[in-house]
Amino acid sequence: MAAFQFPTIPTRRRVSSRLAAQTGRAAALALLAAAVLAFTPAPARAHPHVFIDGGVDFVFRDGTALDALRVTWRYDEFETLYTLSSFGLALNTEGDLDEADRQTLIRLLSDWPEDFDGSAHLSIEGEAIELEWPTELDARMVDGRLEMTFIRKLPAPVSLDGQDAEVAFYESTYFFAFTVADEPQLLDAPAQCAATVIPFDPDGQTDALRSALAKLGREETPEMKNVGALFADRIAVTCD
Repeated sequence: MAAFQFPTIPTRRRVSSRLAAQTGRAAALALLAAAVLAFTPAPARAHPHVFIDGGVDFVFRDGTALDALRVTWRYDEFETLYTLSSFGLALNTEGDLDEADRQTLIRLLSDWPEDFDGSAHLSIEGEAIELEWPTELDARMVDGRLEMTFIRKLPAPVSLDGQDAEVAFYESTYFFAFTVADEPQLLDAPAQCAATVIPFDPDGQTDALRSALAKLGREETPEMKNVGALFADRIAVTCD
């Protein structure tokens, strides 16, 4: 089978100012954590450790058939430096990666851990879709931050004609905090398809959030399964 070829990507646009304001989400979560501290003996201050923004694009074929997701991650500045250092890489005098180092980084990042859970969790009509393993990873420096993109194909294209799709953008243990900061692109989709970003609302699930945060210690794995989903930004796609 021929390798999947990702179509030409339009110029990347950031989401509206309403979504861009999500940069204050960490502060809102910190306030929630502080509230937890007031009512629980175990401090809930450790999660998340890493902040990543980016987004998800949707690749269509043959009309309304969803074929793949293109996922973008941009690490925070600290994690960027940590990642490069852990691989023995350093930026050049221009604040970028030499091409040889960039290719080395791509090779190393392409060795996904066995417990990789994807960050882009797709469901169609409420049914979870298990995506194929990531392919076509690329990495680059953008404004001093490491950005990586990769493809997650569906096992088979699924028509969204009359069906709603949703991607929740999160990591299950909430060690990593993901934010949708890029406007979703619907690539090769018909005009009838549209995407809507649904930002996480810190006030929307206060009791659940407090319960989740109270269980998160610095190094422990939270007992609540899939706790990251409580904090997820979501992208809804329809082809009405």
